[in-house]
Amino acid sequence: MEANRPPEIVWDEKAQRFETEDKEAFLQYQINDILILLAAPGEDGEQEKAKKLPAVAMDMVHTYVPRSKRGLGLAARLCDAAFAHAQRHSMLVVPTCSYISETYLPRNPAWNSLLYNGELHSSM
Repeated sequence: MEANRPPEIVWDEKAQRFETEDKEAFLQYQINDILILLAAPGEDGEQEKAKKLPAVAMDMVHTYVPRSKRGLGLAARLCDAAFAHAQRHSMLVVPTCSYISETYLPRNPAWNSLLYNGELHSSM
């Protein structure tokens, strides 16, 4: 890796994480099966009926950047890669990691449309 080039972010599907090429900084996630509750209007003025649809959520559980690499924007780049991946694969996101929920998302509100705040049904 060149000294002046930022590290590439890679996806390690088996380890369920996005990481820098040197594997020192990473975002760990878990995949969960979820049910989405959709309300549908009832017939002839009846009350709305709820319908549950299965979906998949990426629970982003932990982001880590070693002290020596902090301040370079790596955590944000890891999140960018993970959110883009979730979007490409039609997944919802659960931002369990405090960095993601408290720092990244307020700075990147465009990703809020991917958030899932309901109850998880683990596929593990």
